[in-house]
Amino acid sequence: MGRVTDLAAFSALLTDEGRALLDELRDYDPARELAVASRLRRTHPAELVSAALGQARLRQRAVAKFGADAHRMYFTPHGVEQSTRRSVAEYRAAAFTRLGVRSVADLCCGVGGDALALARAGVRVLAVDRDPLTAAVARANAAELGVADLVEVRCADVAEVDTSAYDAVFVDPARRGGRGRVFDPEAYSPPLSWAVDKARTAPHAALKVAPGIPHEVVPEEAEAEWISDGGDVKEAVLWFGTAPGTVRATLLPSGAGLAAEGQPPAAPVRPVGRYLYEPDGAVIRAHLVAEVARAVGGGLVDPTIAYVTSDELRATPYATAYEITDTLPFNLKKLKALLREREVGVLTVKKRGSAVEPEELRRKVKPKGPHAATVFLTRVAGAPTMLVGRPA
Repeated sequence: MGRVTDLAAFSALLTDEGRALLDELRDYDPARELAVASRLRRTHPAELVSAALGQARLRQRAVAKFGADAHRMYFTPHGVEQSTRRSVAEYRAAAFTRLGVRSVADLCCGVGGDALALARAGVRVLAVDRDPLTAAVARANAAELGVADLVEVRCADVAEVDTSAYDAVFVDPARRGGRGRVFDPEAYSPPLSWAVDKARTAPHAALKVAPGIPHEVVPEEAEAEWISDGGDVKEAVLWFGTAPGTVRATLLPSGAGLAAEGQPPAAPVRPVGRYLYEPDGAVIRAHLVAEVARAVGGGLVDPTIAYVTSDELRATPYATAYEITDTLPFNLKKLKALLREREVGVLTVKKRGSAVEPEELRRKVKPKGPHAATVFLTRVAGAPTMLVGRPA
């Protein structure tokens, strides 16, 4: 479907009839879509029904990111995939306001996830996207959530927009191409180098990038932050005008933050102790595992593996602790015998530095019994090893 047709179909959803249809479809079961579509087409135009069903599906997917707001918002398929989840956008908006920022040019705004959070924090926003449909969706979202007076949506090429009147610039380049995810930062749209040049023109700036961005491409004057939410790494952000050379891991929803200036020294390697600590993904991506090791008085089980071991149990928000009961060379027969002896029926399998797939292991050891255990498939001092334990 062409963009003009898409825009017409979307505009129809903003009419009273379109809104009523979307309200009716709020909790519909996609498995019954054929029957629902047939019923609705008796009283509504077929094109409107198709557009409403598509939008209802997108809203249901977006609930995971936007909560109850998703039922009032509008989306494109790409917008659901790429938009910032509400918790992360609100955290970033608060970070901007702490810097004294009162206006932001949001470039590549998408459906407006960040623009909405900024406006709700009282920040004036220029939201720019070159795609007419996406810009229309962002405009509708600002109106729907009551912040249209703070959000100006402009359909334009970001390279042609003057941002000099704004306190800060936020750039969220597209990181998906025709073949899926793009891993080379210079293949972003616009490229990372353009975004960095743009950031250097503003008093403050933030560039949203993929969590897997290589540390060596981070500019020296940037602060690099990795953000996880509920234990899942969501994104990385390059901040300008804050703390040059700092790397940071931020864990939501708690807001706990771990930071170091420059690259911290490597953690020592030591034998497996009574406890194993699994660092949060944001900590690992930020290369701050050594900071966790120091905090718990421990070391790494292997120089190439991000598991920390210690003889003490110390509370830390940056890692999950497990008590290790058994350390075995990798051997499925021995593991199966141990689990049978312990009557383990609920087995959690974690791996780092092992080629064995958790489902494959579970199928081969066939756990049975009333007890639970966790097995870590990893390397210890270079040797394939199984660590058996339970959450501490």
